[in-house]
Amino acid sequence: MRNLDITTLRSFVAVADAGGVTRAAGFLNLTQSAVSMQLKRLEDMLGLALLDRSGRGVSLTPAGEQLLKYARRMVDLNDEIYSRLTMTDWEGEIVLGVPHDIVYPVIPRIMKKMQRDFPRVRLQLLSSYTAELKELFARGAVDVILTTEAEPGEGGEGLLDVPLRWYGAPNGTAWKTRPLRIAFSRRCGFRPVAIALMEREQFDWELSVDSESDRTIEVSVSADLAVTPVLEGHAPAHFELVPNGVLPELGMQTICLYAAGARPRIVEPLVEMLRNEFCSLRGRNDLAAQ
Repeated sequence: MRNLDITTLRSFVAVADAGGVTRAAGFLNLTQSAVSMQLKRLEDMLGLALLDRSGRGVSLTPAGEQLLKYARRMVDLNDEIYSRLTMTDWEGEIVLGVPHDIVYPVIPRIMKKMQRDFPRVRLQLLSSYTAELKELFARGAVDVILTTEAEPGEGGEGLLDVPLRWYGAPNGTAWKTRPLRIAFSRRCGFRPVAIALMEREQFDWELSVDSESDRTIEVSVSADLAVTPVLEGHAPAHFELVPNGVLPELGMQTICLYAAGARPRIVEPLVEMLRNEFCSLRGRNDLAAQ
């Protein structure tokens, strides 16, 4: 297997773009003879004529036209790798805030991609509740946050609409009891949504578990002591969706993205990855619903 040389490919692209060796040599800060030697080396390596020198100026042969698109990609990829690994624009620390209940499945994939593509960037994950994350963001303590809200607030961008659903224990019966026993975390943003709905529907319910700890809520629900609202598709493995239609519908929540207006360049790839991942998740959800 022969390895193509990036330097010779760069000269080849420059000649194709400039329309001649002399002008390309000026762009590359090389002598004309040096560029000509690199082109000859590339042709010898491939065993192909890449340039048609029979007329005035230089034009590409069919083989040269075919090589050009690959050469551009290889030179661009080389430059991207070098810049991301060496330029100070691509180093530093980003603090990403994410609510507990939407860390999976997207965030581990994002962190893995950031580590792979930007090894000099340290991505620090902060997991908390939406209200606290928005307070931290307003103070500038975090660079990017995700939230779960009825709709995006000022400066927010909606990424994905997700149904808020009731969950209980696998094969549980807590959802059948009246008054309905509900477990809420004190800081959960879904708590006022669900309580307002139950009051409006005049549904018979009681607060069975009131805790600061998400783990306490999980244990209580999985033990069939209560039900709790969770975003569809983001429930723990030991939760089971309550059958549709037996409890009041909780409506939709939006996963929102907030990124500081004046932010370092290293934040941009993270924001784009988040958009792409949640767009992909939305596409999979749409296919599953069909």
